[in-house]
Amino acid sequence: MLSLWRKAAVLFGVLGGLCLPVHANTTPGEAATSSTAQAPVAVPSAVDLSSTERLVRVALLLPLRSETLRTAAEAVRAGFQAAHEREKDGIAISIIETGDSPQDTLAGYQNASAQNDIVVGPLSRTGATAVAQSGAVNRPTIALAPPDIAGNPDASQARPPQQMLVVGLSIEEEARQIAEWAGRENVSGKAFALFTKSPWQRRAAKAFELYWQQQGREVEMVELVSMDGFLNGRSLMQLKKDIESGTPPVLFLALDARQARQVRAVIGNDAQMYGTSQLNPFALSERHAEERTVEMDGTRLLDIPWQLQADHPAVMVYPRLVVDADQRRSADMERLYALGIDAYRVARELATDHTNFELDGVTGKLSVQFEKGHTHFERTVQQAVYREGSVVPASE
Repeated sequence: MLSLWRKAAVLFGVLGGLCLPVHANTTPGEAATSSTAQAPVAVPSAVDLSSTERLVRVALLLPLRSETLRTAAEAVRAGFQAAHEREKDGIAISIIETGDSPQDTLAGYQNASAQNDIVVGPLSRTGATAVAQSGAVNRPTIALAPPDIAGNPDASQARPPQQMLVVGLSIEEEARQIAEWAGRENVSGKAFALFTKSPWQRRAAKAFELYWQQQGREVEMVELVSMDGFLNGRSLMQLKKDIESGTPPVLFLALDARQARQVRAVIGNDAQMYGTSQLNPFALSERHAEERTVEMDGTRLLDIPWQLQADHPAVMVYPRLVVDADQRRSADMERLYALGIDAYRVARELATDHTNFELDGVTGKLSVQFEKGHTHFERTVQQAVYREGSVVPASE
């Protein structure tokens, strides 16, 4: 079964999806007419959140009417509402429902921005692109996915409107942090970036290639043939021959967990393997109950505290995503739920006129700047490793 991140067409995106990263598997539709005019940056006036005389109005814009994106949107909404329930003083939230078309998303955004002080959303790349290019961003907007601006394939280098802060789980950002991590641990040597034709995997591999080359290192891009999630055996055997012909390289796996296991089974343990959060298919609460995959031991990856650290101070204070008794927890939906929590926390800081702050969030360590002429968001996610068949923080 395809990963819900890809099926939902959202971005780790973080990652970027997803988180997740949050991954997009669709081609952006026709966006609204673009405009270069930008309104001056203005954040809500400082308010006393202990007072009930004035509420800061925050709208959460989600594709809850979309058949494809509804499940992902509901997970984000649940996390957002859980965070609001814990710290609700002075903030009133409203849910703006849309479909998944760029036009419907833009109409929902315009409605939300006309009646609220802060807008959180859109959730999809296509929606974020439509809003970013519309010229309609005239108040603080916390996008939950990176927009594709001017066809720039590297979301980290795109420049959204001045009042748009992009906090989605970016798979490209995970790839950057992995390149830095792998570079520190491997003084020399070549890297192979493995991916299939899946759009999110291509984006992750390209981002790794960019950052690996910026370190003055050599990288070879290897597209593996895949059908229904299974990698072609011949392409894996050819990869093994290429690897054995030289110094053991670094392998960056822009793959899902099942595909990564196939690579490990053929390649063996000589090459050091790194991957994104998509190498961890288990929810934290079910991690030890799942069948252990000891063949993956030693594989390094990134994931968010919500997925790795039950004793993390922020993770401990929020309830877990509610699922039906007969339903298996989805790691992808857990990440989106965590994204909803941190999106609310960022919105709450902006509501109190905090424009330069850090949060130890459930999706990572967050650094935010939201000042006149400059917005910046950075998320540092948790390093992890497969140990005794289970994913654990690398520091344990």
